[in-house]
Amino acid sequence: MNVAERDLFDVNNIINLFDVEKLATERMTPMAYEYVASGAADEFTLRWNRQALDTLRLNTRVLVDVSQIDTRVSLLGLDLAYPILIAPTAYHKTMHPEGELATARGAGAAEALYVVSSFTNTPLRDIASVATQPLWFQLYVSDDRERTKALVQEAEAQGCRALCVTVDTPVAGVRNRQQRVNFAMPEGITTPHMADAFALTKSLTWTDVDWLQSFAKIPVLLKGILNPDDAEIAVKAGVCGIVVSNHGGRNLDTVPATIEALPRIAERVNKRVPILMDGGIRRGTDVVKAIALGANAVLVGKPICFGLACGGADGVAKVLTILRTELELAMALTGKATLADIDESVIWR
Repeated sequence: MNVAERDLFDVNNIINLFDVEKLATERMTPMAYEYVASGAADEFTLRWNRQALDTLRLNTRVLVDVSQIDTRVSLLGLDLAYPILIAPTAYHKTMHPEGELATARGAGAAEALYVVSSFTNTPLRDIASVATQPLWFQLYVSDDRERTKALVQEAEAQGCRALCVTVDTPVAGVRNRQQRVNFAMPEGITTPHMADAFALTKSLTWTDVDWLQSFAKIPVLLKGILNPDDAEIAVKAGVCGIVVSNHGGRNLDTVPATIEALPRIAERVNKRVPILMDGGIRRGTDVVKAIALGANAVLVGKPICFGLACGGADGVAKVLTILRTELELAMALTGKATLADIDESVIWR
């Protein structure tokens, strides 16, 4: 499909975040679709991320003044319009010719924070040049520590406001669906900040977290925490935030859904640092459930990629706008006018 045909797509055809995946299958190459949609091994965890959210029921309150819904949240010194961030995902030029530039423009149009992947196809400086909303940078630590340090400093130089360090990938998971389509970068598409996917360190430890924090000038969050004991160590190590994540079900299959891991981690952390969660978020009600169980904000990945494939920047903005609107409606219908009002009482027990 050429750019002109892609531009004919009307993003108003996207009604919800399940629709956008169906529409994207018609506009992505099989290789790109399988990369985005797939999980690890038998994909139990991929499915559980959704099923666990679906299983939670909401407990409503009525006759509450919800004439003014306030979704604003403060996160690591940033005042955000709503608690939904763009999760770091790789290889955006396999989904749309403009790649991460379109993602950044869509984030700007929808007033959302964008976490840029280390495996971006677009140089960080180019993304920063079009961004009108805050950027964070997701970091994979490579065995070449000097290269890693230079990448952190580049992110800082380009105005990224936080460093989101992925800690759950000492090795890549068993990704059979990607194997079946022989996933590889199309000719002419590169990853300017990472040499290749196999250059990642296999020895990242808490000592390396200390090393990163010794020179990073921006807040450091750890992405990929599922165990409360690791969350406790992270807090004691001085990190500024935790992302409860199972890598979208893409690494170790049969680990629990993130919404199931979240309450245990939130209890242990006890509000000492912000907690974010990703994995399976598709509805505004999902966002309410995550906040009720201890998250300060959520991140969305796969639907952003599908929106990008459908309509570039407009598709990304449409996905975020739908989710933001659904969040506002879910808050009104549960009797919660502000994010601070949302607590465990909104979950039916």
